[in-house]
Amino acid sequence: MAIRDALFLLADVWMITVGFTFGWKFIRNYGNYLLGLEWIIVATSGSNFLVYALLGGDETSPMYTAAHFLDAFSRSVGITLILVMGLMGATHRYKPSKATDVGVFAFAAAVGLFLQLFGERLGLALDIFYVVVNVLTTLFLIYFSKRLWAIGAKGMAIGAGLATAAAFTIAATYDFVRIPGDDAAHTLFYIAALSTWGFQMCMYYFAYRALHAHNESAEAEPERREQSPVAGAGA
Repeated sequence: MAIRDALFLLADVWMITVGFTFGWKFIRNYGNYLLGLEWIIVATSGSNFLVYALLGGDETSPMYTAAHFLDAFSRSVGITLILVMGLMGATHRYKPSKATDVGVFAFAAAVGLFLQLFGERLGLALDIFYVVVNVLTTLFLIYFSKRLWAIGAKGMAIGAGLATAAAFTIAATYDFVRIPGDDAAHTLFYIAALSTWGFQMCMYYFAYRALHAHNESAEAEPERREQSPVAGAGA
């Protein structure tokens, strides 16, 4: 096995592990189904990609069709609208209803299916669409990092910022740039992409946790003051 093939498999396994692990943690620890399920969907996409690569599948394989759909699902709505709505649970204490959770994933599935069926006809317009929605998402992620910095979680802010910058670079070059010396399967690109996506999902979980903990502490502070003996004496 060539070194680049081994690195590709390692990067994919890394992303799969992160997606399933922190996807479940988002659901179990925070009841955040938007981020939890999207992380799991990305991990599922990576698992499908891994099996496809190991079996040497071609474009007639059902796994290729699944990969195309899952890629369109996440690039159009999953790691854009769903990501933003999910992170708003920490930035704005946003708690969507179950109907909203179901509706946004149904919308993402419909968009993913449409792009799978008609994406080739859209040509350059589709590539530009992916870049535009990523730019809009990145603007929110910059705000997310600033919120972390403002509460004193500077390490998390830097980590989230680096993850955002790396992910934006991958998204901006996905359909437009070919790495010199890369092979026909774009192995070098996918090594970088899979590594970045794994880092992104990992970093956003810990950043979300830090901001959520700060929110919980801020909400509990008035109650602690009311229960304080000093406060009671002053009253």
